[in-house]
Amino acid sequence: MTTAHPAETSSNSRPPKMQGSRPLAFTAGAMIGVLGGMIGLGGAEFRLPLLIGVFGFIALQAIILNKAMSLLVVLTALPARLLAVPPSAITGHWDVVLNLLAGSLIGAWAGATWATKLRSATLYKILAALLVLIAAALAWNHFGNLQALDLDPVTRTVLGVVAGAGIGVVAALMGVAGGELLIPTIVLLFALDIKTAGSLSLAVSLPTMLVAFARYSRDQSFRVLHTNKSFVIAMSAGSITGTILGGLLLNVVPEAVLIPVLVLLLLASSIKVWRHQTPDPA
Repeated sequence: MTTAHPAETSSNSRPPKMQGSRPLAFTAGAMIGVLGGMIGLGGAEFRLPLLIGVFGFIALQAIILNKAMSLLVVLTALPARLLAVPPSAITGHWDVVLNLLAGSLIGAWAGATWATKLRSATLYKILAALLVLIAAALAWNHFGNLQALDLDPVTRTVLGVVAGAGIGVVAALMGVAGGELLIPTIVLLFALDIKTAGSLSLAVSLPTMLVAFARYSRDQSFRVLHTNKSFVIAMSAGSITGTILGGLLLNVVPEAVLIPVLVLLLLASSIKVWRHQTPDPA
């Protein structure tokens, strides 16, 4: 079990400044869920900055909470996804799933290990940079011209493992599912359409998330879940509710308007997280 840095020990035990606000947690989760649902995502990339900036959790706590809530949202959405997509869309491409998993599972374990060993000040900088990466991926997914690369089987397999490892690290460090990165990777490397890529990304992200979650469970910061059970339940319920509502509002707001707003929101969040500092021990 990783030993906490002395400067962070008291911060780890100090109650976050708004942890008791379950109505606010539900409302924030719902708003994030609506944003994510309107573009077919769970919204974890928007939830992470709120956990840090609004609710006062330190970096590692926020990542672990985000990972737990991402798992709940994904597991809740899984039955609906399976009903909407024929099983053959996934079973016919198990080679793609296994190729990416060969890297993502290792990356998820490594990313979670690094997160437990980094100081919060360093972790904030990494999270800020990753929010910029997610913003770029979001814009590219919706406005970029994704064309499959012409690759031989060996090169494709190697790149699939490498890309999977990178995505696993990012997903573990941010507590997200990683669909924003998995979908364009599947389209580019394996020449599949975006709808199929979306289904396959779920088959890759769920095991990847479970591996990162298992690694985090070995760290003492994992107790933040037990300490904030009602908060997690409230925000998860809000996220699930919002995701459903956002799905119903799909295409109501034009992508030409919605995506730039979300990209700007992620960029603004990255600046706030970059400047964030863990409060000095009381």
